[in-house]
Amino acid sequence: MQQQSAQLRWEQHTQRPLFGLALAFAVAYAVPIVRPDASRAVVDVCAAVEWVVWGAFALDYAVRLGLARERLVFIRTHWLDLGAVLLPMLQPMRLLRLVSTLLLVGQRARMASQIKLTTYVAGAVVGLLMFGSLAVLSVERDAPGGNIRTLGDAVWWSFTTMTTVGYGDHAPTTGLGRMLAVGLMLSGIALLGVVTANIAAWFIARFEMDDVEERRQTEAIRELTEEVRALRGEVAALKGTRVE
Repeated sequence: MQQQSAQLRWEQHTQRPLFGLALAFAVAYAVPIVRPDASRAVVDVCAAVEWVVWGAFALDYAVRLGLARERLVFIRTHWLDLGAVLLPMLQPMRLLRLVSTLLLVGQRARMASQIKLTTYVAGAVVGLLMFGSLAVLSVERDAPGGNIRTLGDAVWWSFTTMTTVGYGDHAPTTGLGRMLAVGLMLSGIALLGVVTANIAAWFIARFEMDDVEERRQTEAIRELTEEVRALRGEVAALKGTRVE
């Protein structure tokens, strides 16, 4: 129990610093893509920041694993965290570091009870839109026959893909770009489902509250009616006694 409390304290204390590092990762990932003419030194610094952020999340996973009372259970219940930590080690690609960081941030966000569902969904939409745009731009900008050449084209493509509208004016031509498109479409459908379920749950809760209030008022009226009937009976009995 003491070890479990230590794990919870660690998660609470490191939540904000890790999200700050995630923002630093976002900037470091975006700069070389938005500014392809950046100097080699800037690109190297951005790559170093990306690896540092990934290393911080890997260290966080290792510490939580060490503080867990049952480590095998922790590994089984946090297998997505482990996969995200190991993913960039398979091949040193920036896109893999992007995917792993998004997964790790999402896992930590779900564990944070103070983050409400609406905030999480809004953050997920903004994050997927931004990273999806940057990722597809980095993949498609120099592809032969590609038609996603600017950041504006990439943002428009990401927005239409996440909403599953798909006008077709911009589309990825590479295999990796199409994989990104599939991921964005599935993410958009999942987020739409979460929002729909949340709205439906809100309406159901409101209807249940109204039903409870209506039943309470009906019960109060019934009790009041019975009391009035009892009082009438007592009054009638008193009148009968006086007549005799």
